[in-house]
Amino acid sequence: MSEPQPVYLSDYQPPAYRVTHAELTFDLDPANTRVEARLTVERHPDAAADAPLYFHGEQLALESVAVDGETLADNAYRHDDRGLTIARVPAAFTLETRVRLAPEDNTALEGLYQSNGMYCTQCEAEGFRRITFYPDRPDVMAVFRVTVIGDAEREPVLLANGNPVERGELEGGRHFVTWEDPHPKPSYLFALVAGDLECVEDSFTTASGRDVTLQIWVEAENLGKTDHALASLKRAMRWDEETYGREYDLDRFMIVAVNDFNMGAMENKGLNIFNSAAVLTHPDTATDAAFQQVEGIVAHEYFHNWSGNRVTCRDWFQLSLKEGFTVFRDQSFTADTNSAALKRIQDVAFFRTAQFAEDAGPTAHPVRPDHYIEITNFYTLTVYEKGAEVVRMLKNLVGWEAFRRGSDLYFARFDGQAVTIEDFVGCMAEASDEDLSQFMRWYHQAGTPEIDAHGEYDYVNAEYRLTLRQRTPVTAGQQAPEPLHIPVRMGLIGTRSGHDLSLTLGGEACGKDTVLDLREAEQTFVFTDVAEAPTPSLLRHFSAPVKLHFPYSREDLAFLLTQDSDGFNRWEASQRLAMLALDDLIAAHRNGVEKVMDTRVIEAYRTLLNAPEEDRAVLAEMLRLPSEACIAEHQPLVDVDAIHAAREFVRQSLGFALRDEFMALYQASQSAEPYAPTPAQIGRRSLKNVALEYLMAIEDEAGIEHCRAQFDAGHNMTDVRQALTLLVHSSRDDLSAPALRAFGEKWAHDPLVMDQWFSIQVSRPQGDVLDRVKYLMEHPAFSLTNPNKVRALLGTFAQNRINFHRLDGAGYALLADTVIELDGLNPEMAAGLLTPLTRWRRFDDTRQALMQAELERINERSLSANVYELVDKALGERR
Repeated sequence: MSEPQPVYLSDYQPPAYRVTHAELTFDLDPANTRVEARLTVERHPDAAADAPLYFHGEQLALESVAVDGETLADNAYRHDDRGLTIARVPAAFTLETRVRLAPEDNTALEGLYQSNGMYCTQCEAEGFRRITFYPDRPDVMAVFRVTVIGDAEREPVLLANGNPVERGELEGGRHFVTWEDPHPKPSYLFALVAGDLECVEDSFTTASGRDVTLQIWVEAENLGKTDHALASLKRAMRWDEETYGREYDLDRFMIVAVNDFNMGAMENKGLNIFNSAAVLTHPDTATDAAFQQVEGIVAHEYFHNWSGNRVTCRDWFQLSLKEGFTVFRDQSFTADTNSAALKRIQDVAFFRTAQFAEDAGPTAHPVRPDHYIEITNFYTLTVYEKGAEVVRMLKNLVGWEAFRRGSDLYFARFDGQAVTIEDFVGCMAEASDEDLSQFMRWYHQAGTPEIDAHGEYDYVNAEYRLTLRQRTPVTAGQQAPEPLHIPVRMGLIGTRSGHDLSLTLGGEACGKDTVLDLREAEQTFVFTDVAEAPTPSLLRHFSAPVKLHFPYSREDLAFLLTQDSDGFNRWEASQRLAMLALDDLIAAHRNGVEKVMDTRVIEAYRTLLNAPEEDRAVLAEMLRLPSEACIAEHQPLVDVDAIHAAREFVRQSLGFALRDEFMALYQASQSAEPYAPTPAQIGRRSLKNVALEYLMAIEDEAGIEHCRAQFDAGHNMTDVRQALTLLVHSSRDDLSAPALRAFGEKWAHDPLVMDQWFSIQVSRPQGDVLDRVKYLMEHPAFSLTNPNKVRALLGTFAQNRINFHRLDGAGYALLADTVIELDGLNPEMAAGLLTPLTRWRRFDDTRQALMQAELERINERSLSANVYELVDKALGERR
C-alpha cells in the first residue's frame, strides 16, 4: 500500500467544474441503497476548454453515467477507488449517475450509514463522496433538491435539508418526501435522516416577525429528554439576533438525536444531526455538566447557520474560519446567559491542559495548517479552541463595537460565498481601521507563546515599570517564530488598600483595567501616578492563549486570591498557589524525603471557606486542585507516580486540616428544591460536591455516611454520579461494589447513563483498572462500533494516568490493540484514541521505550490515512 500523500494549502486551485444544482433520489435499503444524481455542471471560466472532469467518489458501486441524457460507454470514462473521470465534457451540461451502497456495513460513520436501524449521514469533511460522485470540496456550492424513498413502516419519517415540497405513497408499502433547500451549500452540509422517530415541536418568532417551526426528532423512549435542548435553542436564536443581528432564514429548524456519531453534532443546513449525548437531558440521567454541554453545543450548531453555512470555508485549511469564530460565539453566549467568570475558568482550564499539550507534541500545527494528509485529523483543539482564542483577541484589540461592525461587514459582503481567514480578518481591519497584518501570524505560527514579565515600583517617582518579553518555542516544520501581536489585559492592585488603582500610561488615563499591545520581542510599559506599591494582575480574563511567567511570591498569590477584582485571576491565583506546593511535593517524592504540606495553602483555602464568594460555582472551582493532567503540563518531564502521590497528599492534607469547614459547607449547601440547571443551583451543587470530595479523600466516617445517603437519595444525576465516583474511587470495596452493582442494574436500559458507569470504573486510582477495562470491553452494553462507548471506556482509561502509564506497558499495549482493531472499522475514532501514545517524549526513558514500541507495532500494519499520519509524526520525533 502506497504512503498517503499530503495536501498543501499552497497548491489550492479553484475547481475546474462546479455544480450549481443537485437533484438527488435515495431509494433506501440497508444492504442495497440506490442513489441517483442529476447535477447541473459548469466549467470554471479560468479552466482550460479541454480540462477533464474529475468528481470524487469512494466505496460506490457505479451502475451508469450519462451526460446530457446520453449514457456513456465504459471506455468514455474512468472509475477508480478515488473517483470518476470523464476526459471530454461540454462547458455546461447535465451529469446523471446511478450508484449503490450498503449503509448497514458503514462502520466508519461517514457518508450514509445506519444507526440503531435509522439512516443518517455525516458528510463533513469528506463524507459526501461516499454517497455519490461529486466535487466534494467546500468551495463548490449548489442548490439541492432531494427525494428520499423508504419503507413506510420502518422509515415513517424521511428528512433532508430545507423545506418539504412534495410527499406521496408508492407501491410495495413505500413512500417518499421531496425536500428543497433554497440556499446554495457545499456538499459537507448535506443531510438525510430516515427512521422511526417521534417529534417534539415548538416555534420561534424572529425579530422581524417570521414564525419558525422548531423540531427535535428522537426515538420514542427519549421524548422526555428534549426540553432543555429546545429551550437552549430558543435562547440561542434570540441571543444571535440581539448580539449579532442574525436571524434564522428557513421556515423550520430540525435537530435529530443519533446514537452512533463520531462528533458531538453537525450543523447541516436546517437539519442538525446530533450525537444523542449532545441533545438528551433529564435530571435523573444527566449531570449539570451535561446540561451545560447540551446548551453550548445546541448554540454552537445553531450559530453555524451564519458563521459556517451562509458564509463558509474556501478550503479545509480555513476550517478555523468557521469553527474558531463559532466556538467564540457559543462561549460568549454561555457567558452571557450564565456566569461569565465560571465559563471563562472552565474553558481556560480545559484549554491549557489539552491544547497546550497538543502544541507541545508531535502533532503541533498552526490554527491554519499549511498541509495535511487526512483532514479529519485537523478537527483539533488548536483549530477550534485556539482559533476561538484568536477571535477573542481580535475582539479585545479592536473593541466590541468595531468587532460587531466587522462581523456585519463579513456576513454582508460574503453571504453565499466560500472564503478565507484573510477575508474575515480583513473585515475586522476595515471596520476598526486597525493594522492587523502582524496579528495574522497567530494563524500561521504553531506553538504556545510564553511571556516573561517583570515589574518594579519606583517609590520616589510613583511609577510602576512593567517589562514583557515574548517568545514562542519552535515546533516541527516551523521556521523561527516572529513576535506576535498579543493583547495583555491587566490591572494594578494596591498592596495596602487592596483595591484596583487608576492607571495612567503614556500620559493618558486608562481606567482601572487596560489592554496592553505587546508587539515587540520586549517592551516596557511605564505607569505614572501610582499612589502605592501595587501587585500586578496580569492576563486578566486570560486575554491571550499564552503561558505567563511572573515571579509572584506565595504571599502575592494569597493576596490576589482574595483581593483581585477579576474572577478569573482569583481562580488563577488559587491554582498557582496550589501548583507551587505541588512542585515542592513532587520534588520530595522523587528525592525520597518526607512530604510536608505548605500551611500557606491551607490558610488560603480556610480564608476562602470562611468568606465564600457570591458566585458559588466560582468558589467551587477555586477550591478544586489542578488535575494531574494540568500538573503534568507544568513539569518538564512527566513523573506519573510523583504527580499522583503529591496531589493525593495535598487533597488529604486539606481534608484533614479543614475537615470541620468542609463538613459545615456540605451541610449548608443542602437543598430540597426541585432540580433545575440554573446558575444558582449549579453553584450550590458544585460547592457541596467539592466539600464531599475532600471529606472522602480522608475517608471520614461522617463523610462516608453523607456520601452513601447522597447516592441512595437519587435526587439528581449530578449528586448521584459524584457520590458513586467517590465511593468507587475509595479504598474500600465494601463501598464501591454495592454502589456499582445498584447503579448498573438500575440504568442498564439507558445507553448514555451506562457510559457514565463505564467511565467511573476505569478512572479510579486502584490498580485493578486494566483488568476492569478488559472485562468491560466484553460487557453487553459496550460496542467497539459506537464512538460514545469507545470514548467512555477506552478514552477515559487513557486519561487515568496512574493506571494507563503502568511501568509494565500493559496499558499501552491494550490501547494499541484497540487502535489496530478499530482502524479497520472507524479510522477517525482510531486516530482520536491514538493521541496519548504520540506524547511519548514527555515521559521517562522506560515509558518512552514502551510507547514507541507500541507505535512501531501499529506502524507495521496496513493503516488508514488517519492513523498513518499520526503514527508517522509521532515516530518522526526520534529522527
